[in-house]
Amino acid sequence: QVQLVESGGGLVQAGGSLRLSCAASGRTFSGYHMAWFRQAPGKEREFVAAISQSTWSGSRTRYADSVKGRFTISRDNVKNAVYLQMNSLKPEDTAVYYCAADERPRAVVPGLAVGEYDYWGQGTQVTVSS
Repeated sequence: QVQLVESGGGLVQAGGSLRLSCAASGRTFSGYHMAWFRQAPGKEREFVAAISQSTWSGSRTRYADSVKGRFTISRDNVKNAVYLQMNSLKPEDTAVYYCAADERPRAVVPGLAVGEYDYWGQGTQVTVSS
């Protein structure tokens, strides 16, 4: 069982920055693919960013087109944590942000679909005012 706890959400003006954190349990965290998704009111949960399990050559990252160049995902395997640095925030980034873990990856590259992740956090609210 993997437990995920997000933090770092809040209210920020357009153009501002926030850094989300996700603390994970589990003794093999470095072997998990990790991802961030978000869900706005009345909309489906959507992919934001993902980072692959750690290998000798590092980790691979993937981003939704809507956040590419503004958001950065990273991980710290010593702290069992994954982060989402969000810059140049826009009102359309307003949503509840969820951390997700794929405990037994079946591919080198992390997935983009909700169904590819086994564990989810409770979410943290991000609100961007115009």
